[in-house]
Amino acid sequence: MKINLSYLTFLFLLLFLSQSCKVNYSFTGASISPEIKTIDIKYFRNNASLIEPTLSQSLTDALRDKFVSQTSLTLVNSGGDLILEGAITDYLTQPIAIQSNDDAALNRLTIAVNVKFTNTFDETKDYETTFSRYVEYPSSKNLSDVQGELIEEINEMLIDDIFNKAVVNW
Repeated sequence: MKINLSYLTFLFLLLFLSQSCKVNYSFTGASISPEIKTIDIKYFRNNASLIEPTLSQSLTDALRDKFVSQTSLTLVNSGGDLILEGAITDYLTQPIAIQSNDDAALNRLTIAVNVKFTNTFDETKDYETTFSRYVEYPSSKNLSDVQGELIEEINEMLIDDIFNKAVVNW
């Protein structure tokens, strides 16, 4: 059996490059340096003028779940290699799409979260920014009737945004 020298060279080069890579990649697109092992996600307090009592806990829990399930990071209570902290700054419902009879056809629920991200190994990756997302719902429905599913949908979008900015490098 003859083995082509260029084929062996290609395999050797591929093996060498895969072993010398300094960043761990995952199927989620996260790129995390191998020295980073832990993440500390602080409780996101609710500082919005309109308070939804379960919002802080559901947002914090969903963020923790996302990082633990989609990275190899271990969640710690303090002193993490990566630190996420912040607050819910806005929870607002407002009418949009006003009809000719001055009634709103749609309402919009908006949630905004201020996030501070700290990478203790590389301060160039640190950021502090506000993420805001909204979902529209028919004005014929009461907010209290659809609030749970709207919050879940908005939380999912916000968490994707926070995750991507922190570890996907977009």
